[in-house]
Amino acid sequence: MSAAPAAMTATEAAEALLARILYAEAGGRPARAIEALAALALTRARLALACPEAALRYAGGEHPSSTARALLAVLRAPFQFPTRHPRHPNHARFVSPPEADPALAVCRRIARRAMAGTLPDATGGAVLWHAEEFLPRWAMGRVPRLATGGLCFYAAAE
Repeated sequence: MSAAPAAMTATEAAEALLARILYAEAGGRPARAIEALAALALTRARLALACPEAALRYAGGEHPSSTARALLAVLRAPFQFPTRHPRHPNHARFVSPPEADPALAVCRRIARRAMAGTLPDATGGAVLWHAEEFLPRWAMGRVPRLATGGLCFYAAAE
């Protein structure tokens, strides 16, 4: 009889979930765009740790006790990353990413760097984003802090 698999730590779980979301949302894009999306997720997590209003907005109202738990809350919160929704065209990439895909390996490396705190934030603390092929109403008339690899990143609404 084999032993049950060891439970993942919050850091390992956050890293794994971040990698899957990065793959589903931006896996076919350049590494710089994937890194920017990872930085945005971490910025939201740090804000959720520091501010109850940000926790409500980005972490589904959870009040996490660590950066890893805050990132898990942000990644699981509704409406933060569209590919988590079952009707999204890339949802299958989120649910079961193909292990052999080199883009998944890139996303895993970026997630590992993000969790280790060694990933620079090229977005300058952006908390809003969209793919450039879609222009959401909230982005009209706003200048992105960073546009890279088909993704646009913005500061919080003023």
